[in-house]
Amino acid sequence: MKFYPLGSAVLEGGDLQTEYKSGRQIGKIRLGKGLFFFRSMRKVYYIPYNEIRRYFRRVMMVPAKLCCGKGDFQMENLVICGDAGELAQIELPGTKAARVLIDCLKELAPDAVCGHPLKNDSKGEKKL
Repeated sequence: MKFYPLGSAVLEGGDLQTEYKSGRQIGKIRLGKGLFFFRSMRKVYYIPYNEIRRYFRRVMMVPAKLCCGKGDFQMENLVICGDAGELAQIELPGTKAARVLIDCLKELAPDAVCGHPLKNDSKGEKKL
């Protein structure tokens, strides 16, 4: 298994492997003690928690045709932002997993802002 950094910190050695295996798994994501991991195909990407600036849920509606009519499926995603903007958009297994993951990230990355960057603030101005 090969690890790829998404932040500026490049780590090597067996420490990555041990932290990845000991981390809590939620879908494609593993939450280590100091690193956030996620899988994409055969690659494993990692981001140190101190480099995460913002994270939020992105719910996308996917249109579907069923035998008895049309409908929309909700696709839950977690978006991780760093200093350079969006670093990753990771598909989650469902709404419950998204809520659990957000609660865990609030503890593991306390300096990061939880929420979408374009939400209105109390003065009615849009934040970036």
